[in-house]
Amino acid sequence: MGEKKASFVKQAAILAAAGLIVRFIGFVYRLPLTNLIGDNGNAIYSNGYYLYTFFLVLSSAGMPAAISKMVSSRITLNQHRNAHMVFRVAMAVAVSMGLAGTLILGFGARFLSEITKNPYSYYSILTLSPTVSIVAVMSVYRGYFQGMHSTVPTAISQIVEQVVNAVSSVLLAALLVKQGIEFGAAGGTAGTGIGALAGCVCLFFMYRLARPLILKKFRHDRDYEGFESVGAIASELLRTSLPIIAGTAVFSFSNLIDMTMVYHRLESIGMAHSQAELLYGQLTGKYVLLTTLPVSVATALATAVVPNVAASVTLKNTTAVHQKTNTALRLTMLFSVPAAMGIGVLSNQILALLFPRYRDGGDLLRIGAVSIVFLALAQISTGILQGIGRIKIPALAAMCGALVKIPLNYVLIAIPDLNIKGAVISTIACYVVASLIDLGMLSRTMYVKPDLAGVLLKPALSAGVMGLCTYVTYYVVYYMLPVNAVALLAAIVISIAVYIGMLVMLKGLHRSDMLALPYGRKIVAVMERYHMLK
Repeated sequence: MGEKKASFVKQAAILAAAGLIVRFIGFVYRLPLTNLIGDNGNAIYSNGYYLYTFFLVLSSAGMPAAISKMVSSRITLNQHRNAHMVFRVAMAVAVSMGLAGTLILGFGARFLSEITKNPYSYYSILTLSPTVSIVAVMSVYRGYFQGMHSTVPTAISQIVEQVVNAVSSVLLAALLVKQGIEFGAAGGTAGTGIGALAGCVCLFFMYRLARPLILKKFRHDRDYEGFESVGAIASELLRTSLPIIAGTAVFSFSNLIDMTMVYHRLESIGMAHSQAELLYGQLTGKYVLLTTLPVSVATALATAVVPNVAASVTLKNTTAVHQKTNTALRLTMLFSVPAAMGIGVLSNQILALLFPRYRDGGDLLRIGAVSIVFLALAQISTGILQGIGRIKIPALAAMCGALVKIPLNYVLIAIPDLNIKGAVISTIACYVVASLIDLGMLSRTMYVKPDLAGVLLKPALSAGVMGLCTYVTYYVVYYMLPVNAVALLAAIVISIAVYIGMLVMLKGLHRSDMLALPYGRKIVAVMERYHMLK
């Protein structure tokens, strides 16, 4: 049991590390990109990207989780041939659905750019259309490897994809922006497809290297008579993935609603289209970008949770399911709560450092930082629910969240004093509703009693003290040396030390949490010597 739990934590750590590296690279390339195309260019970029994301969700969003769950369950029962058949069937389905998405997005680019009230996004939509097919294929490889409890291929391909994406996006944007902002934005989106192709090629070669060993394992079930048909696997794949797609599509569709509603409601209070576009660029290019960074840890944990929880459910090991659930929730909040506090306290300073030419938008971050906590909770609880086979619940939760978000958007954005901040408030409400439904149904379904003190209370108390120290440290250092970067760096260093110190004092760190860190065993040995771990 201990080894399996440690394995789960290591897998989560690998994906979390890759996710953070990917997000960091994403930040690095968005800085010059934003300085090239500005907030208005970000609005054009986001318009194309959100449309692409919606079609991507419809074609392949549920594939990695569904494939990893199906493969993991079969490997747990030593049905290696059936597990590989899942991969083959999923690839055929993904290619078909991805190609359909590519054709619709490509041939419908002009129409889609017009109905979303941003005709300049035509070129961005067009350059993104082939990426739908590429990512669909890539999702099958990732789901297959994760189902075999190997997160390294996913992590490596994510990093390769993002590095190539970053370099290509900035270079193409710099070359094309001379022709106009819309062409610069299209250069940025074209880099997304080039990066995806690089990641897909990387996964293909890793699969080819692993294939002889995969086929060798067929000998273990040579005499097994329960080989599954293509139709049965395809049916199960669709039954498993469609509810996941539905849940993700609701959030993606709500982003599209945001996109059109922001322009419409801001213009209804007398704001010019160009000003509405600028505010929308701040919402997507700064608020969304910065608040989703810490959530990458929760996303990584959710990805690792699905096959691990699925394996424990297959073995009917309820104790392991409960332990993995609490570990995942606790790790998620240990990262998300302090991140929300830090971003909220130092919002203006962070924007001034990252976007010196376009530093507006601090109010959006200050108000919306709390969304990090609830989005992270929604992500991780969705992963757990998918792992135990309750794949319809996250879709229902997402739909309820969207039903709250849309009317709030309509009312709040049209209030002049709120304007674009209304979209942030409605987003918070959406994530609160979705996460609470997910957690409530998880508790009711699996009779899991979350470790509320470890999951929420101790991180929140520690983050509260950290936030106060962060604020004081920044302004004390800035008073002595009025350089924003220096004061911000000092505040971040102090905040990390204070947060960890408070967690140790409150006994909020568990042994499994420390094992997730680099050199975790050595850290655990030292901390246990001084009775610092729970």
